[in-house]
Parts: sequence; structure tokens; C-alpha cells
Amino acid sequence: MADSVGLQSVSPFAFEAMQKVDVVRLAALSDPELRLLLPCLVRMALCAPADQSQAWAQDKKLILRLLSGVEAVNSIVALLSVDFHALEQDARKEQQLRHKAGGSNGESILVSQLQHGLTLEFEHSDPLRRLRLTLSELLAIMNKVVDSNGEFFLKSSELFESPVYLEEVADVLCILQAELPSLLPILDVAEAMLHVRNGDWFLCLLVANVPDSFNEVCRGLIKNGERQDEESVGGRRRTEALRQLCQMNPSQALNVRAMVVEECHLPGLGVALTLDYKPDSADEAVSPLVSYVSGLLLGTNGKVRTWFSMFIRNGQQRKRESSSVLWQMRRQLLLELVAILPRSRSTHLPNDGEEGGGGGGYSGLREEHVVKASALLRLYCALMGIAGLRPTDEEAEQLLQLMTSRPPATPAGVRFVSLSFCKLLAFPTLVSTPEQEQLMVMWLSWMIKEEEYFESAAGVSASFGEMLLLVAMYFHSNQLSSIIELVCSTLGMKIAIKPSSLSKMKTIFTQEIFTEQVVTAHAVRVAVTGSLSANISGFLPIHCIYQLLRSRAFTKHKVSIKDWIYRQLCETATPIHTQLIPLIDAYITSILTPASKANPEATNQPITEQEILNVFQSSAQGEGPRGGGSGRRYSITTQLLILYYILSYEENLLASTKQLALMQRKPRSYSPSLMDQIPIKFLVTQAQGLQQELGGLHSALLRLLATNYPHLCLVEDWVCEEEVTGTLPLLRRMMLPSNTCRYSQSQLHHAFQKLPSSSPRLMRMLDHLTLLSPGDLIPYAEALTASVALLLGGGVPRRLLQTLNRLWMGLNTVMPRRLWVMTVNALQPSALPVRQQRYNQNDLMVDPLIVLRCDTRVYRCPPLMEIVLHMLNGYLLASKAYLHSHLKETADFERQNQTVSNLGGPGGPDTQEVTREELKNALLAAQDSAAVQILLEVCLPTAEEQRLGANAESLLRGIGGSLPGKSKQGILGTDGGVGTGAEPEGGLLSELREVQCLICCLLHQMFIADPNIAKLVHFQGYPQALLPLTVAGIPSIHICLDFIPELLAQPQLEKQIFAIQLLSYLCTQYALPKSLSVARLAISVMGTLLTVLTRPKRFSFFMPVLPCLVSFCQAFPPLYDDVAALLVQVGQVCASDVATKARDIDPLIARLQYLKAKPRDASLPGGGASKLTLPQRMAAELGGNDPDVQLCYCVEATFMDIISSTLHGV
Repeated sequence: MADSVGLQSVSPFAFEAMQKVDVVRLAALSDPELRLLLPCLVRMALCAPADQSQAWAQDKKLILRLLSGVEAVNSIVALLSVDFHALEQDARKEQQLRHKAGGSNGESILVSQLQHGLTLEFEHSDPLRRLRLTLSELLAIMNKVVDSNGEFFLKSSELFESPVYLEEVADVLCILQAELPSLLPILDVAEAMLHVRNGDWFLCLLVANVPDSFNEVCRGLIKNGERQDEESVGGRRRTEALRQLCQMNPSQALNVRAMVVEECHLPGLGVALTLDYKPDSADEAVSPLVSYVSGLLLGTNGKVRTWFSMFIRNGQQRKRESSSVLWQMRRQLLLELVAILPRSRSTHLPNDGEEGGGGGGYSGLREEHVVKASALLRLYCALMGIAGLRPTDEEAEQLLQLMTSRPPATPAGVRFVSLSFCKLLAFPTLVSTPEQEQLMVMWLSWMIKEEEYFESAAGVSASFGEMLLLVAMYFHSNQLSSIIELVCSTLGMKIAIKPSSLSKMKTIFTQEIFTEQVVTAHAVRVAVTGSLSANISGFLPIHCIYQLLRSRAFTKHKVSIKDWIYRQLCETATPIHTQLIPLIDAYITSILTPASKANPEATNQPITEQEILNVFQSSAQGEGPRGGGSGRRYSITTQLLILYYILSYEENLLASTKQLALMQRKPRSYSPSLMDQIPIKFLVTQAQGLQQELGGLHSALLRLLATNYPHLCLVEDWVCEEEVTGTLPLLRRMMLPSNTCRYSQSQLHHAFQKLPSSSPRLMRMLDHLTLLSPGDLIPYAEALTASVALLLGGGVPRRLLQTLNRLWMGLNTVMPRRLWVMTVNALQPSALPVRQQRYNQNDLMVDPLIVLRCDTRVYRCPPLMEIVLHMLNGYLLASKAYLHSHLKETADFERQNQTVSNLGGPGGPDTQEVTREELKNALLAAQDSAAVQILLEVCLPTAEEQRLGANAESLLRGIGGSLPGKSKQGILGTDGGVGTGAEPEGGLLSELREVQCLICCLLHQMFIADPNIAKLVHFQGYPQALLPLTVAGIPSIHICLDFIPELLAQPQLEKQIFAIQLLSYLCTQYALPKSLSVARLAISVMGTLLTVLTRPKRFSFFMPVLPCLVSFCQAFPPLYDDVAALLVQVGQVCASDVATKARDIDPLIARLQYLKAKPRDASLPGGGASKLTLPQRMAAELGGNDPDVQLCYCVEATFMDIISSTLHGV
């Protein structure tokens, strides 16, 4: 649209004056400038204003005075004097006529019988006819635009092309649009102007006379524009028109550019506006063009990136044109690049004197240009890598000069060198000649030499030296994809790099600059990063060491890396760096797994135990990380990382035993004494509060603990931890005065020794200790545990015991293993003739039952018994983990040795492994069952408690009334029964009952964790007197219903009797369909045994089990018929045996006579004393000690109990 060149245009000054209606500025305009704005000014002066203020009245007078001297005003006034309503009606009729005629320009209502050309007609016409001529021509163009379906055309119009009448036509056009806005929307008129010559000039005048429509017109033109404006004539004309509009109103140029990006149309316009943009304050750092294009290509909007990339690609396909916006952009970028190049730069090779960087050919990049140079490099990377720009020879030459320049030692200089290096890797085609290749090699050598100086002078932890080292390692291990990822990460963009394009760089790196031996030797000498954390970005030494560990370069070249890794782990801070955990994992792998089978000794050395102890010195002293150690204090991050290293090392060592055995290697594991000195639980508790800053370290530690130290992951410990570290304890500690009295360990120990007289003083001390955090309690742990046995004496208040229990549970959250050992040793029986043995952690893991070999008074001290049960549960779990690791550690090596010594043997190693596993499982089962049996024995009342009236069944006394079958078993004198004396004083609130509850809770957990323990214990059996306790107190005991049929099938009568007695209580407690089916089976088994048992065995079997039938009937009334049939059958068998004897008295007749004499005794609803004593008396009087007679009366008593229970239920 160069047709309007030479025409008077609206200046930004004039447009701003019109936009703000600044009369003073309007008066300052020249006559040619004012001439263009007359349509709007005349209408402003003649039309009635909406603003009736005095200020506008004065401004209006000034406008009238301004217009009074302009001759063209009269013609515009004449134009405004016509009847626009009639004109609009005629225009609409003409539009309808054209629609009917199919758009032909035959007959016209607005213009008829043109005698001459359009231009002459316009000259000789009156104002009305001028309006009609212009309107007719404009409507024709607008209709053709609508009918063209987006296809561009350029209409030849004499009216809009005659330079003589352009101003008059512009006046008519502006008046028509202002007076007929519904007929001529400004957006439609603007679109029509793009299709005529001088259209951009008319469009600017139209918008200048309606300044408020600027944004609307620009947005409309952009929205209707092409996605790629350089591709078509119409796109270029639209771009030029919008560009001139923005030159008229430069303050809105950036807003129009934003519209371009928003709509993804006319990319050339966005670039052109950026080239035209002249900021008020020049930014020396980055130019507007670099910022704009970088934002498009490196932004997060993929749609915009694709759209602009297409603009670059399409622009390159056309021949180079100076008028092309793309080539204007490239020229401007090249000028900016050349402007910041160091002076006298060229690709000639310097002499030796210039190598240091002081020669003219290698003058450094100026500091104020470094940021701009970095921005330009990233932009060219984006243009070439994302948009597919193919640089010209000139561009490539200047780019290489910039990339190989030497910046000052500043953080920005370090960033520039890193970007230059990555650009060389991403686009190696920039280096095409041998001279350029030599220049690049010398520049890389300069980077290696100056890296340490740059890092120290710039004050940054991440320098380009680590990146060089990392790339060299990647080249040596042929990890080209990792190099591509590194380049993309440094440049901050995803670009397509072919691995094959890196072959030249690979040769240079691996053969000329960095051999693998040089890489490893250099890596060890690199200083560790101080206070390494995730806040330090960039490529660090840790990245290099990690890659070398993965490629096994250190072991291959026999370079020790242990000291470097240890120093780096000691120099860490929060938030934890993401590369630390992978580094430790790779280091552990390099310790355990040789680099090659040919050289099994090629491994790294593990961190020594002394080095590990140095890290945990303050924590191991019993004061936590705040402890006062004389040496260096290590951060919590260092301690957690070393802990992760140890646990992960031990786990990987166990997992690799088979491979290590094949290679005849057995790396040493860390000693148990070392593990005992590490406060594992304390550190994990600390890590729990730092989960956000530790990344995945906390979860990794929990996984390792759950596998190797399950006793430190007890659920009740986590629950107790919430109680200790919750809100309420925190508030209590906040209320603790800072100047409060602090007690020493010796004072606490002295108060324990004076018990029970010192109980009040000791209580005050313990109450004070409850306000301290678990970490602050650690110094008092030894004093508390050493004197715990003194609390077993008489006269010690219960509150004292409960407070000690709370303190112990608090300490258990931070130092469980050491606390358990001290407590077990303190609770040993003191009545032994020899001094008690001092156990250690290993002793207790090998034999957890040591915990139960404590002072027997503990069994009747619930607060201390709770502690003992907690330790027992923990050590049982620890024993399982210990035996598993021990078996895993030794089995593979012994099997390998046996295989070597017995080559060709028939499957010996596999058989031995199975045997070892079975023995281990048998040992664990025996261990668990022994613990359960001991605890069940503890639940039995002692002889003294029996004298006082305690009963093992006291647990049920307040739950369900009388116990099933209890009265019969007590009366008939079965073994194992306990007395039925009166309830002891205090009712159910006794220490025995509380201990029973604690034991039942533990057994419940053990049965849930491993149902096989429950099966084993019940197959072993235990006193029948404990059945009411276990059935009511252990909720999970219902699982016994699964294996009772198997127990009934055992050949031993004792196990069958125990199974039926257990089933009787289970049926009462759990009246389920499964219980009913098992009860039917038990009745059937009893009927079968009746037919096969001998007379003595029949008596010993049925006497204890017949009362259980009462419980079956109470729980399941449908079993009445089966039970009655069984009882009748038992009675018949016994009666027949009695009848074979010559006896004078018939038991049945005697019984009937007794019932006839005292019928009320037999029909008591509850059974009463008469019902219970009758069979016993009858047996004594009539049967003596005859087993069959006793069994007969037992059958009768069972009948009576069933009947009475039925009457009682009714």
C-alpha cells in the first residue's frame, strides 16, 4: 500500500489533540494538518452538544474561531445540510435491488444517468449528489467484500484514486460514516478501504475523525486478518494499514501488538510494530525486539510458538526482499549483535602472546553487554532450534565470534559462557572451517583453565566447569541423549538435536580435551559445594560425580571417591538437593557391585565407622543434635543422609548376597555396636517435621525402617507420638516459665532411693519432667530407668507409676532401642544369688523372652507391665528381622562354598536352604507361642489371690452374668477349675484385671498380625480356667472357629476336650452361622466318640464336655434335638453298663422318688443351690465312685440345666 506515499498524514500530535479534544493543541496545528480533521471539528461545532458546561462553551467558541478562516468548512457545512434520512432509505433500497439482481451494477437508485466519468460527476455535483456518488461506490465495494468469501481483490475506483479530489472524498466519507453509522459500520468501512488504492490513507483519516474507534477498528482488522500476513497481498496491505494507524497513535502500538499475539494473526505486524517502537527510556540490557521475539518463542503458550515459528519458516522460503518484515527483523538483530561484539574480533588464530586474553583479537566482552549477549544467544537458539531459522554466512560468523568471546568473571559472565557452550553443542554446524574449529578448541581450553577463577571471582557455586566435566563424562559413556537433555535444560527450551550431529564434538572432547582418566582425576579435585541445598541451581560438582559413579569411571581408573562424597554429605543444608539421594544410591552400588566380572575387586571403599560416628557424636551423647560436642556440629540434613546411607547399604548388601557369593566377595556390614549408637528414631522424628524440605528422604527412611527395623515402626508408637507432640503438650510446654527450677539427674536418683518417704518430692520432679519435650528428656533417661525397680515396693502411689509410664512413653519416641535395653536390665529380679547379667541389644534380639524374665512383681504392676509388653512386642518383631537378615547373610555364602566343594552333588544346597528357612520359621513360631503361653500364665491368679477370692473369670463378671458351664465344672470336680468364692473387695477394679486387659490387647494384636500364632497356641492348649478370659478379652479369637474342626480331628482326647470347651465359649460370645455349623460338627464328633471310646476314656472325655452342651443350646436353640438325642444316647450307654452290675438301687427310680418328694427344687427357674447339689448328693449316696453312675447323673444335670436355661429365657 505504497500508493499513499506523499499524501499528508495525521501526525501523532494531531491525533492526540483530537482524542483529548485539546483546543489549544488543535489551534497549534498547521493548515494542512487541520484540513484532515475538519469533518469531525465541523460536526462538533454545529451539532448540539451533550456537554452543557461553561468550559465546553468556551472551547466551542475557540473551535468556531479556528474554523472561521478555513474555506473548506463551507463545503462540509453544505454536506451536513442534506436529508440523511432520505439518503439512507435510498441506500437501503439500492442494497435490496442489488441483492435481487445478484450483485450486478446495472440500475442504481442512488446514482442515475452518469453523463461523464465518476470523477467529473463528483466535481460538477452538488453536496447531495456527491454524497450519493460516494455512498454508491462505497456500498458496491462493501458488497463485493462480503461476496468474495475472504479472497482478496483490489478494486479500481476512479473516485478514490484521483489525487485532486482525495480530500473532498475523505470529507464525504467521514460525514457519511458519522451520519449513517447503522448503514456504514466503521469496521465494514475499514475492511472496504483495504481493497482500494490509498485505502490506508482514507482509513487513518476516518479513524482520526472518530478517535474513540481506534481500538475497535484495530481489533476488527486483526481478527479478520490472515494467520500469516506475509503470504498474500491482502495480508501485507492489512499489515501496512495497521502499521500506519499505530504510527498515528504510537501510544497504543503495544496494545495492538498484544491483540496480534492474542488472535495469532498477522505475525509480521507484531514484528513491524516492535521495529517501529521507540521506548521513552532506552533499556541498555535487552532491546524490545529481542524481548518480544523471545517471549513468543520461549513462552508457555504452544499455540503462539507454533504460529510464529510458521512465520519464520514461510518467510525463509521466499526470496530475500528488503521490504520483508522478516528480513528487517533479521537485519536489526544482526546489527544489535555486531554492536556488542568485542572490538577487533575475527576468526584468525592468535599468536602465543594473545592466548591469555589480553591481545586485541581476544578483547573481552564488556560487562554491560553480557546480559544482552546472553539474551541474544538464547533468541538465536530459539529461532534456529524452534522456528527453524537457517542463518546466513554473515549471521553464523558473527554468532561464532560472540559465542567464543570472553566475558568478565561475574555471575552473568558464567551464565553467558554456559549458554555459549550449550549453543555450540546444539548447533555444531556453526563451526564449518578448520580455523573455526581450532578457535572453538582454544576457547574450550580457556574455559577449563579459567573455570576455577570464574567460580571464586563470581561468587557462584555452580560454574561452567561442572558442565564441561559432565558433558565430557556423557561423551565417554556415549550418553548423547543426556547431553541433549542437559543442553535443553541450560538453554531453557526444548529443541530437536540429532545425536549424529554431536559426533564431531564427541571426538574433540574425548580425544583432545577430556580423556576419561583426566575426567576422573579432575573430578576428585573439584571442591565440594558448601551448604549444598535445592536453593543452589545450575550444574554442580555433584552432578559430575554422580555421572562418573554411574559409569564406574572411578573404580575403572582406581580413583578413590569416598572422601569427596563424605565431605559433600557433611556440607548439606535444607531444602535437600534432589541429586543427593541418587548420589548415595549410585555410591552404594559402586561399593557392592564390581565394575566388571574380570576384576571383582574394582569397587569403591565404604565410609568408615569412625567417620559415621563423628557425624552422630552430638546425638549419640544422649542430647540430640543440640548436644554439646567438642567437635564440629553437623546439620540434621547430614545426619539424615548418613542414616539413609547406612540403612540403604545394609539393605542392598542383603539383597546382593547371592551375586556376591558367586563372585566370592563378602563386603563387611556395619557392626551392631555402631547401629546402637545412632539415634535412629530421634532422627526420623526430626525428619517428620521437615518433610517439605527433605523431599523424598523421609519416606525413603520410613521404607527402610519398616523393612530392617520393624520394631521402630510400631503403630502404637506413632499414636503415642501424636499424644506427645500434639497441640496440648505444646501448649503446656509454652506455659512452662523460662526460669523454672531444673532438676539434675543426681537429684532425681536420690529421690528414687528415698522411696516411699520421698514420694511427694519425686512426684513434683516427675510432673516437671512431663512438661519437657522428648528430646529434652534424654539426659534423664538413665536416672529414670535405673531406679524403676524401686517403684515395685510397697507404699508407692499409683500416680507415681502412671507418671513414670508417661515419661517412658515420651522417651520411647526418640530413643527406643537404648531405652529398652536399660529398662530390661533394670527390671531383672534382684533376689538372685549372683549379680544380674547385663544384656545388650543383640542379646534381646536373639532371645526376646528375656524381657519376661523380670521381677515377678512387675506382673501385678499395670503401668510397668504395659512397658514390658511394649518392649516384648518390639523385640519379637526385631527378632524376626534379625533372623531373616542373618539367614540371608550367611545362607548364600555357605551354599556357594558347598557348591564349590561338592560339584555335581544331587541338589544339596537347595535342600539345605529349605531346611534353614523351615528351622527359622519354627524357631519364630516357638518364640511367639512361648511368649503367649507365658503371658497367659501371668493372667492366672496366684495362690494368695485365690485365697482372697480372685478368679480368672472376673473379666466377664460385669459383662454377661453367669458363665456358660461354670457351675457344672466346679461342682463335678474337674481339673483346672478355680474356686467360686465371693468377689474380692474392690470388684472388677483390681491390678490383676488391669494386667489381664493389657495382655489381652497384646494377644489380640499378635493374632491379627499372624493368625498362625493363634492356631499354634490353641493346638498347644492352655488351662481351661483361662477360656472365659481369652474369649471375652481377645476380640480376634473368633478366628479359632476356622481351625476347631482340625483340632477336633486330633487323636489326643485332651485336645478334643479343649476344642469343645473353647467352642462352647465362642458360641456364647459369637452366635454366628459359622459357630452353629462347628457346634453341629462337635456334637457329631461327641456321638462318634461315644461309640468308640473305652469305659475309662468315655468317663474322662464326657465329664468335662457334657456341660458345654448347655452353652450350645443357649446360643443355638435349634440344637436342642441333637443335644437331647446325644444325652439320651450317653445315658443309655451308661445305664446299660450300670445294669450289668449287681446293684440294689436303680438310679433312675431313686431319682424319680427324690423328684416326687421335692418337686420344687427341681423346677427352680434359675437352677438354684438345690439343682446343683442334687446330682452330687445322689452320686455320693447311691453311686459312690462308680464312673458310670457319675456320668449318668451328669447327663441328668445337663438335662436340668438345659431345661432351666429355657425357662429362664422365657
